[in-house]
Amino acid sequence: MYWRRRVMKTDHAATFGRSIQRFFQDYLPQLRGMSIHTIRSYRDAMILFLTFVSDETNRPVERLDVRDLDRDCVMRFLKNLEEVRDNTIATRNARLAALHTFTRFLCAESPENLATLQAVLAIPFKRGGREVPIDYFESSEMAALLQAIDRSTHSGERDYVLFAVLFNTGARVQEVLNLRVSDVRLESPCQVRLHGKGNKVRMCPIWSGTADLMREHLQRMATSDAGDLTEAFVFRNQRGGQLTRFGVRYRLKKHLAVCASNTPSLKNKQLHPHSLRHSTAIHLLKAGVDFATISQWLGHASLNTTMRYARADIDLKRAALAQVFPETLGAPSGGHLGMQDANLSDWLRKL
Repeated sequence: MYWRRRVMKTDHAATFGRSIQRFFQDYLPQLRGMSIHTIRSYRDAMILFLTFVSDETNRPVERLDVRDLDRDCVMRFLKNLEEVRDNTIATRNARLAALHTFTRFLCAESPENLATLQAVLAIPFKRGGREVPIDYFESSEMAALLQAIDRSTHSGERDYVLFAVLFNTGARVQEVLNLRVSDVRLESPCQVRLHGKGNKVRMCPIWSGTADLMREHLQRMATSDAGDLTEAFVFRNQRGGQLTRFGVRYRLKKHLAVCASNTPSLKNKQLHPHSLRHSTAIHLLKAGVDFATISQWLGHASLNTTMRYARADIDLKRAALAQVFPETLGAPSGGHLGMQDANLSDWLRKL
C-alpha cells in the first residue's frame, strides 16, 4: 500500500511538471501570443511561488503537484510578497495575474481539481496602492556613479559602457541586455535598435560620446573573441553568456556602495537599474522635450505612462509655480459656516 501511494504521488508531481512545461513552451507563446518579456515575468512569478511552497511544505520543487496550488497557499504567498519581500501592491498584483493565467490553463489540464482552482481564480486584485515616489539620478549623482567604476578591469569597463547606454537611451534593462552587435550603428547617425514590449522595435539615437564608448567596447570584444560577433550580445558576463537583469542589479548596487560615501544624496534614495530609465525621462522633460517625443523615445504604449514623470520632478513644479504671480493668489477665506435653517445634508454639501 505504501508503494502504491508513493507511486501515485510521484505521478501527480510528474504531471504538474509537464503542465508547467506546456504552459511556458506552448500555451503562452503559441496560443496566447505573449511577448518574451511577459513570459519572463510569468517565469519569475512561478519561480517565486514554487520556491515559497517548497520552503513552506519542506518538499523539493520537483515533488510539488497541482494540489499545492490552493487558495490559502496563494494568499500566504501574496502576504509574503508584501511583508517579507517588501513588494508594492502593483508587484503583488502582477504576480497574482501570472498565477491566475496559470490556474486558468490548469482548469483544462486538471478538471478533477476544478473547484480548488476556481477558488484561486476568485482571489481579487488588491486596490488602494498609493503611487510610489520615483527615485532617479540627478546629473551630479549620475556622474558620481560613473566615476566610481574602476575601468581598469574588464567588468568595470563593461559596467561603465552599460550604465552610459542605459542613461543615454532610457531603455528598459532587458532591452539593452538583448542588444546584439548587429543592432548597433556607430556611423552617423549613431543609434541602437531596441526590441521592446509587444515585440515592438524602435530606433534610439545615442550621443557621440556613447558611440565612442561602444566602439571601444566592441573592439575589445573582437580582440578577445576571434569568431563572428555579428549576432553576439553586446553585454556579456565573465563566462561569455548574456548578462542578466539580476547581474545588472548586483553590479549597480556594488558601484552605488562605493560612491554613496562621497555623494550623501544617494543614501536616502531607493535606486535600482530601472531608476536610470526614470532619470532619462526626467532629464529629457527638464530639457523641454515634449511628452509625445519622450513617449516614443522610451517606447511607452500610452502617453499617460509618460505623464507620471511630470508629477515626479520638484524642479518642474517650482518652475510652474514661478509663472504664477503671487499677488493673484488670494488667501483662503476663513470663518465659520453656520447651519442656520439648512438641514444637515445641505450644510455638509456647502463645506
